[in-house]
Amino acid sequence: MTEDATGTSLSDDLALRIGLAARALPDTDPARLIRVLADAVGLPPSIDKLDGLTVKQLKGAADGELAEIESAALKAALALLKGQGAHIEPPPPVEAPLTDAAAAGTILVACASNGGELLDGHFGSCRRFLIYQASADAQRLIDVRDLDDAGQDDKNAYRAEQIADCQVLFVASIGGPAAAKVVKRDIHPVKFPRGGNARELVGTLSGQLAQKPAPWLAKVMGHATDERVRFERADEDA
Repeated sequence: MTEDATGTSLSDDLALRIGLAARALPDTDPARLIRVLADAVGLPPSIDKLDGLTVKQLKGAADGELAEIESAALKAALALLKGQGAHIEPPPPVEAPLTDAAAAGTILVACASNGGELLDGHFGSCRRFLIYQASADAQRLIDVRDLDDAGQDDKNAYRAEQIADCQVLFVASIGGPAAAKVVKRDIHPVKFPRGGNARELVGTLSGQLAQKPAPWLAKVMGHATDERVRFERADEDA
């Protein structure tokens, strides 16, 4: 944890975001930006709070402290506050999905990402979903779905719709209301607060597919109730 000049305790991730965002604004240091955020979203700021922040709110907070700054600069700062870097590494090329008999027993895993092949995104603000087809012995990146929820009345519903064909969601963080919309579509969300390489994390799931699936994974795979009970009892006996 980091404590800024105002005495506010911040996670290292949030402190970095605020520092980068302040640098993107003219005549603004982190302390000034914290004062604006205190009025806009309250203290301490959090990923969930920043996810819902808009340029209009940022511009009007603290009696218009940042009102004279151009909208383009505010948009860039807001993107940095939401964990979206100014220079985004493109994702790797997609691969052809397995089809027919070869696809039996595979599942689709969506990973919230802001760049490259990283799982580093918050559900409500990530730039894209990386879609992997996971089997017992491989993980194939079969699609990259860029997101643009501007103008959407329900951004969480829009994002859940983009991964409606997936069975599992890997995400760095997700709020309760958003998670409810994901679960409603029979998608199982799994949080990895530390993030990491998306393909490697999906690989851990492939290892479970090759062995005895956990009860939630057995359900995702469509095993019958008696099979899921058997898995659960085996877990209890282990």
